[in-house]
Amino acid sequence: MRRRLISFRVILLLTLTGYIVSCKSPTVEERIDHSFQVAAERYDSLLVAASDLTKYPHSFTLKGEIFYFGIDEWTGGFWPGALWYMYEYTGNQKWKDAALRWTASLESNQYNTKHHDIGFMMFSSYGNGLRITGDTSYKPILIQSAKSLCKRYSPTVGSIQSWNARPSINKQNQWNYPVIMDNMMNLELLFWAAQETGDSNFYKVAVQHAKTTQKNHIRSDFGTFHVVNYDTATGAVLHQQTLQGFSDQSTWARGQAWGIYGFTSTFRFTKDSSFLSTAKGLANFFLRHKNLPADKVPLWDFNVGETGFTPDWNYDSTVYPIIPRDVSAAAIAASALFELSTYCQGDEQQYYKNAATDMIVSLSQEPYLNTKKTNPYFLLNGSVGNFPAGREINVPLIYADYYFLEAMHRYLNSKK
Repeated sequence: MRRRLISFRVILLLTLTGYIVSCKSPTVEERIDHSFQVAAERYDSLLVAASDLTKYPHSFTLKGEIFYFGIDEWTGGFWPGALWYMYEYTGNQKWKDAALRWTASLESNQYNTKHHDIGFMMFSSYGNGLRITGDTSYKPILIQSAKSLCKRYSPTVGSIQSWNARPSINKQNQWNYPVIMDNMMNLELLFWAAQETGDSNFYKVAVQHAKTTQKNHIRSDFGTFHVVNYDTATGAVLHQQTLQGFSDQSTWARGQAWGIYGFTSTFRFTKDSSFLSTAKGLANFFLRHKNLPADKVPLWDFNVGETGFTPDWNYDSTVYPIIPRDVSAAAIAASALFELSTYCQGDEQQYYKNAATDMIVSLSQEPYLNTKKTNPYFLLNGSVGNFPAGREINVPLIYADYYFLEAMHRYLNSKK
């Protein structure tokens, strides 16, 4: 249902004496409306600044500049996806027009086989466009995108290769077939393609990838490895490591959020109870971890600086005496938890829904919500991209915005 933006305000109630003022906290719906209003203001500016359809807004640097990615990088689809969510909420034609332009600019990406992120790029853009408009011309583009993704699948490994061969952090090992937890997010495209075409190969690839990830990325306590490297000839596990987390044995917060989301959506398509159990285990690890702050916006890694977790890179705790949070991890987890709650009953259902609601309430306020124009263009502040590499620390990231917008839509849909 289309919604009209309304002004956001805290209602002040005067007592009969006229001397005491009490404040009524805004409802979740009012917070959501305010967040979309802030998004509208920031994105109006971003649409003016980002006028080149070959340069996709990714972040805002500490130097005060928009950082863009090209068409073949992994986050290109989140900007048009965010615009689709703006149109879905407001019904304002300007957001639809912008979403159409930016989605169309990605058309050639349907043939991209350079990495595994085709699902991120095409399903968040064309997938949302198809869902919202019903434009069937998007279907063959998405189907070709799924075919391109399948070209990176190895039946020997039983998984889709994430990155091309590369050394591990600090060149400790050579990764010839690295698979990362993030890759679970691309399976939704394959499951959709299987339903749309009747081609069971899409389904088989997606299910086997999920099973391989389930077996090799997840520890007994439901913490996760970021990267698993396989032997291309035998499919054997060679290394279980990290690239963007604190250490090989730690749990990178965004990777954990990708896992919750990916296994939840995999259960949606398969109804395999083992995938649901995995999603719950990953969610419980996240929500019940001793290092999760009270506002449920996690540290960028759950084990930063802890004894027993030794990084393969030079970590200097004095550079960031206050450990940075990762707003993007909270946004992804919140969206995932809303869906996960729909597959549960009773207290368990309410537990996940309440946690997700708590997260969007936290993100709808300072210092996370960008109400004070800390940056001119993005909705959320305070995400972390790649801490070990010293990149994107305490900055806005377009995918944090995207999943926050999605989480708010999922909250509203849960109230229908």
